[in-house]
Amino acid sequence: MADEPLVIETGVHAPDACVIWLHGLGADGHDFEPIIPELRLDPGLNIRFIFPHAPMMPVTINQGFVMRAWYDIRTADISGEPDEKGIRASAELLSEMVDAEIEGGIAPERLVLAGFSQGGVIALQAGLRYQKQLAGIIALSTYLALEDSLESEKSEANTQIPILMAHGSADPVIPVVLAHQSHQKLQQAGYPVEWHEYKGMPHSVSEQEIFHIAEWIERILI
Repeated sequence: MADEPLVIETGVHAPDACVIWLHGLGADGHDFEPIIPELRLDPGLNIRFIFPHAPMMPVTINQGFVMRAWYDIRTADISGEPDEKGIRASAELLSEMVDAEIEGGIAPERLVLAGFSQGGVIALQAGLRYQKQLAGIIALSTYLALEDSLESEKSEANTQIPILMAHGSADPVIPVVLAHQSHQKLQQAGYPVEWHEYKGMPHSVSEQEIFHIAEWIERILI
């Protein structure tokens, strides 16, 4: 990634946990910066939040307009014709960021991958295949891509990784039915998934969802 990610540290001591949070299509690392104070996390948690900026690339569905994206979207069917090369490249970038945090002293089992929409796709892609046990994955308003390769590529270290999936019932970008299918596939594969659906919520984040995210992070990291 050409741009340095946004880094915010909470707590009063040096971080002993890390959340790497990926934004959605057309946004940047600052998109979820305001969520940190809204989480109202336990002050005893010393967490480094890292918000990377996706690379700039032309996006087919947006008439080739260049914007921040983790991978290309080619059709109105959000999961159709997946940009496998782009998804894998961004997942590799995320895995390299995880490697760097571990080398810097954060234990892998204290590291959470989070993402919204496209970012959630990459968090799932990287986290389910990462070779060291991670703390968990937060997948917001998103879906499981390249699911046919998961069985052969999944990491044995993360077969029981906790996953939080949350989605709005009125999402016009990533239909909730697609998220339901992904949830079902993950459960069938044996992953422990906590599911939340918010009635009437579009492709966004709600106050109730923020509460559930905070509750989940505290449960995983305290």
